[in-house]
Amino acid sequence: MKLVLGLPVIGLLSAWAAGCLWIEGPASRVWAGACVALFLAATIAACVWVRPWRRMWVVYAALFLAVQAWWLSIPPSNDREWLPDVARLPHARFEGDVVTLENVRNFHYRSETDYDEIWETRTYDLSQVVGLDMFLVYWGSPMIAHTIMSWTFEDGRHLAISIETRKEVGESYSAVRGFFRQYEIYYVVADERDLVGLRAAHRGEQVFLYRLRVPPETARELLVDYLDTVDELGETPRWYNALRQNCTTAIRRHAKHIAAHNPFSWKIIVNGYLDELGYDRGTIDTSLPFEELRRRSDVTARARDAIDAPDFSARIREGLPGAHSARIREGLPAAHSARIREGPPGARIRTPGTAAVRSAARTAVPIGGTAPVAGGCGWRAPRPGCWAAPATTGPHGWRGVSDMRDLGAS
Repeated sequence: MKLVLGLPVIGLLSAWAAGCLWIEGPASRVWAGACVALFLAATIAACVWVRPWRRMWVVYAALFLAVQAWWLSIPPSNDREWLPDVARLPHARFEGDVVTLENVRNFHYRSETDYDEIWETRTYDLSQVVGLDMFLVYWGSPMIAHTIMSWTFEDGRHLAISIETRKEVGESYSAVRGFFRQYEIYYVVADERDLVGLRAAHRGEQVFLYRLRVPPETARELLVDYLDTVDELGETPRWYNALRQNCTTAIRRHAKHIAAHNPFSWKIIVNGYLDELGYDRGTIDTSLPFEELRRRSDVTARARDAIDAPDFSARIREGLPGAHSARIREGLPAAHSARIREGPPGARIRTPGTAAVRSAARTAVPIGGTAPVAGGCGWRAPRPGCWAAPATTGPHGWRGVSDMRDLGAS
């Protein structure tokens, strides 16, 4: 009876371990198959002949943990033969409120596989961030979508960042392999025409665009946190994981870095329903019935028609509900927009609570000489272990990312 009750657990763990050995093991399928067979034979032998039951579980745990220890020791790398569209790592250089981004992707596509490689260096003034938008891209099941975040600047420019897999030459994405250590994670810092136009015009995917109800200060903090990670990945690569570290769960981690409260929802995993979640919680526009909002947020045709237009971002937003209000800071004290520099531009310091080395860090202006408050843009958003900026109340009782309920940054 004990063996029968334990078989489902042993079966699931053994299937995972066998998958690790088959996918991550020797390149030769013969040797990989031999490793799988050896592990399964040892598992069966332990279940049949080792007694008492407690000893059998100890033996099996040792077998399973040995495979996991090996699997977890496989290191990610930035030194591989990458596909051209992920060949270069982006880099952010801060000079006060101004950030210079290297290797911003702005490819010109004739088809999904035929394109001109264009990598640009761009400069943005973080004090001019006025809004944050979210793209949901559907390529198959309506339950799963790819999430792209895009920041709106006062001068009408947009900066999009997509969290993806970094694939090698000859490699394609596999949903199954995405659960294993097969792909490094890659932040595509790009022009919207590149990321969105490619998907709408050449991949035949359906693209929805939603404006998020996010104050400029919060959008700015989130962008800085993104760019911190961009720089960290240049020095320390990380693995992509289809469940724990994907295009949506990674965004939620960024949101948690700048907010104390960001509860989990099952729609983070089944992220095709993120727009429904945002509508229910007031994170996206609610002035229209949801079905009408969704219909008007489908920018697929507009993106396809504007693929070669220099005003691509403006054209796909024509008629889009929920326009961003420029430079509105409701309920913020006068001192909130002040910024005090700590050290010279480009200085690199270590922030308490994180091992990441930051560039051009600032201090925030205190209110009443007590707790620090989120500054206009030049400072870095606090990570876990640092002080947390007090939430600022905006329209609809919104209190920063903490009440975005995992969508305002998802």
